[in-house]
Amino acid sequence: MIDRTAGILLSITSLPSRYGIGCFSKSAYDFVDWLQEAGQTYWQILPLGPTSYGDSPYQSFSTFAGNPYFISLEELIEEGVLTEEECEAADFGTKADDIHYEKIYKSRYPLLRKAYERSHISEDREYQHFVEENKWWLSDYALFMAVKERFLGEPWTKWAQDIRLRWKNAIDYYNEELYFDIEFQMYLQYKFFSQWRRLKAYANERGIKIIGDIPIYVAMDSADTWAHPELFQLDKENVPTAVAGCPPDGFSADGQLWGNPLYRWEYHKETGYAWWMSRLFSCFQMYDVVRIDHFRGFDEYYSIPYGAKTAAIGHWEKGPGIALFQKMEECLGKHEVIAEDLGYVTDSVRQLVAESGFPGMKVLEFAFDARDSGSASDYLPHNYPVNSVAYTGTHDNETIVGWFESIAAEERKKAREYLCDAYTPQRWLYKSFISLVMRSRAKLCVIPMQDYLGCTNQCRMNQPSTLGKNWRWRLTKEELTEELQKEIKELTMRYGRINRTIS
Repeated sequence: MIDRTAGILLSITSLPSRYGIGCFSKSAYDFVDWLQEAGQTYWQILPLGPTSYGDSPYQSFSTFAGNPYFISLEELIEEGVLTEEECEAADFGTKADDIHYEKIYKSRYPLLRKAYERSHISEDREYQHFVEENKWWLSDYALFMAVKERFLGEPWTKWAQDIRLRWKNAIDYYNEELYFDIEFQMYLQYKFFSQWRRLKAYANERGIKIIGDIPIYVAMDSADTWAHPELFQLDKENVPTAVAGCPPDGFSADGQLWGNPLYRWEYHKETGYAWWMSRLFSCFQMYDVVRIDHFRGFDEYYSIPYGAKTAAIGHWEKGPGIALFQKMEECLGKHEVIAEDLGYVTDSVRQLVAESGFPGMKVLEFAFDARDSGSASDYLPHNYPVNSVAYTGTHDNETIVGWFESIAAEERKKAREYLCDAYTPQRWLYKSFISLVMRSRAKLCVIPMQDYLGCTNQCRMNQPSTLGKNWRWRLTKEELTEELQKEIKELTMRYGRINRTIS
């Protein structure tokens, strides 16, 4: 990211598609072409892991596996392992701009199972090579998912004691008993990674780089925690002693109780951060740039006693600090990383970001907060350092239209004064905010697709601490117009951010 560049934030799930959810189908390739024509350099996506309860990409069954929802059914039809009639007969929901996750779950997995059973995959040499190359994580993950299915989807903490604690006789028993269920899970991962690598290669050939996103924590109900309890703050029965979250602040009187298991950082240090090196290696294989969520947790993390009802009684503990990233460079070389350093930022967090050399994030929506004028100034575009990534908002924020409608009158006044714009009708003001961010000094500017479309909060991707309405928004084909593409390209050229690798 040497030159001034720009990109668009859009989850894979939000792509238009025929079968209920965005995936690695033709629409993904069409979107890459659209980005190229719009002069963009980056496509930022959300985590690609298999999602659990709540459908959040930040709560995954594995930090290494991919989400089977992203497997293109069209490609399986072309392979001859599914028919178009079978896919058309399935109920994925009827709304082109929404995802019905329950219907997706009930419809996609039976189709994928049919595809597996017709594939003769065990005879495929490329599949065999994939399994051998990835067995260091794939064996545990496939067994985990197969056993979870046997226990009717229950979290591993509620399984029978022998397999919950991974006794050898139980591992051997389930590996034999669930052989074909395990192979099905391996087949899904083979298809996911085969299709993803082709899509990424296609994007890279057209000058588009992928910004991936990894959560700092893993889910409690994950293959990672089940297979490697020694990495986490668990007792001898593999019950957490403390969990992750955020303390109370002006936005939440009780704080946020995430419930993820916390790392046993002393153990990680003793092993040379081996698990983290494997995790980061996998990410650098999958993406061109990696955004690390909740970066401040590497400096200090908030520890909440297990069983607490809220985050109010937690306390701060020291994280690994710069040592982890020094080990990363030593083992893996230099890679492009974005540090998600949002929220309450202390001097020690600022020092860690500076030492790492990674660009931090600047979000315009935080700039005019009347409750916090001190830190808000960090988010005013004239203060953005070159080594930063600028956003109007992120997947966790309101759309820029919804944000302006929801803030206090005093904050709207401050924003208009900053824009030197008292006259633009409010319905078009989102374009002024996008231009404001684009002309900042930040070397990379990423705009959520909803903001380019001028969407209201009905199209918001996620509202933290809520369930049932998140991660559902989808783009329709009709919204990806040539007019919008031309407008974005002109804006990108105007502020010197055009993709110069494209002839």
